[in-house]
Amino acid sequence: MQKTSKPRSYLVLENYIGGKFVPCQNHIDSYNPSTGEVYCKVPDSGKEEVEAAVAAAKEAFPDWSARSPKQRAEVLNKLADLVEAHLEEFAQAESRDQGKTVAFARTVDIPRVVNNFRFFSTSLFHHTTDCSQMDHEGCLSYTIRCPVGVAGLISPWNLPLYLLTWKIAPAIATGNTVVAKPSEMTSVTAWMMCKLMQQAGVPPGVVNIIFGTGPKAGDVLVGHPDVPLISFTGSTATAQRITERSAPYCKKLSLELGGKNPAIIFADADLDQCIETTVRSSFSNQGEICLCTSRIYVERSIYSEFLVKFVAAARKWKTGVPSDPSNNNGALISKEHLEKVRSFVALAKSEGGIIHCGEGVDQLDLPEENKSGYYMPATVISGISDSSCVMQEEIFGPVVCVAPFDTEDEAVSKGNGVRYGLAATVWSRDVGKVHRVARRLQAGLVWTNCWLIRDLNLPFGGMKRSGVGREGGKDSYHFFTEVKSVTIKH
Repeated sequence: MQKTSKPRSYLVLENYIGGKFVPCQNHIDSYNPSTGEVYCKVPDSGKEEVEAAVAAAKEAFPDWSARSPKQRAEVLNKLADLVEAHLEEFAQAESRDQGKTVAFARTVDIPRVVNNFRFFSTSLFHHTTDCSQMDHEGCLSYTIRCPVGVAGLISPWNLPLYLLTWKIAPAIATGNTVVAKPSEMTSVTAWMMCKLMQQAGVPPGVVNIIFGTGPKAGDVLVGHPDVPLISFTGSTATAQRITERSAPYCKKLSLELGGKNPAIIFADADLDQCIETTVRSSFSNQGEICLCTSRIYVERSIYSEFLVKFVAAARKWKTGVPSDPSNNNGALISKEHLEKVRSFVALAKSEGGIIHCGEGVDQLDLPEENKSGYYMPATVISGISDSSCVMQEEIFGPVVCVAPFDTEDEAVSKGNGVRYGLAATVWSRDVGKVHRVARRLQAGLVWTNCWLIRDLNLPFGGMKRSGVGREGGKDSYHFFTEVKSVTIKH
């Protein structure tokens, strides 16, 4: 008798609208990057679903915005507690959905989700408004801040729940309601979080999650006349479309976009610490962090020594199955993205660049069930012109280019020589030099002798084509509220 194969079962997600899970007629395949196989069906939402979510958010706004900051903080803290109680489940799911290692999700992504809710639950208590006396007019003037209304939030696939909650937490803490759209490639943890909303005391309609693509669901959301505010993290090209769609409605926009971040390493740097940190800043999360180092400029007198030691350290940065705790990197997000990243390495080679390690040089030893996954080893390139696309365009993968410089002025010029301006790192023991260079670099964030140390009170965002606006602490408070001046004649 012929055996019949058992039908494969998939995880099927549903939109979360008005406090209820709502099924969708159409779905998108979502892949497990570590195996290259479909494992999840994500709603392919459109106008109908977005309209329903916006209507639910509008209905919930009067009651939620009327609650005191303390009452809203209690809900955020409860949600933080619930996510933390399920941290391991969230970490496993984030790894499976995005391709990152379980260890990275467990120690970076999900703890930051918890911290986002806890931080913004109380940050509201520490901001003050302005007051001005005009005694000669017999007037007293002061400012108040009011929630904007329905906030449209769109987050990317690289740090899925981490960046989604970076937007949701301040939006609802300040009294707004939310319609959020995660990336269709990494939707599972957002859906899991929706299961905790009712238990956390989030009223129906305060947080609505719509799953689907940017051109279909996202486009309707950003062009909706009843959504006065959009916070977006993603590509510069998509941000241009969002700006165009939002312009007729004069919406408030916060756009956190790409980066082509330089590391500038002077001869007096602590080389051991520098190499250890720069390997991490170049390759963490498969290089799929907007803050990752993409270009390394090294003072010529130590360039050769640095390159040898850096390549040796990069070769020790292990890539493989995400569940293996000995691996530093897992799989890239998709087959298409892997091919794009590989194309930059091929371009570098065709232009005479030297591929020191990684793609095309070092082979990965993967189990049979993972050989169709989207893996790429840490790749180091030298000998590339500053005008090359490899040095100019965001690659967003485990690829970094290394080049020498001779003077401080040249280092700053090279660092600023791209259209992006998100982040930079500077390595030197000279305090005056690091202050001087940090001031001259065109970047929204500059780390010196460290990387990715974040104080959530401080502004986050980029210059040039790396974005518009800032979020974090007071900046988020200002973005998610409208200021009003009140004058009282007495």
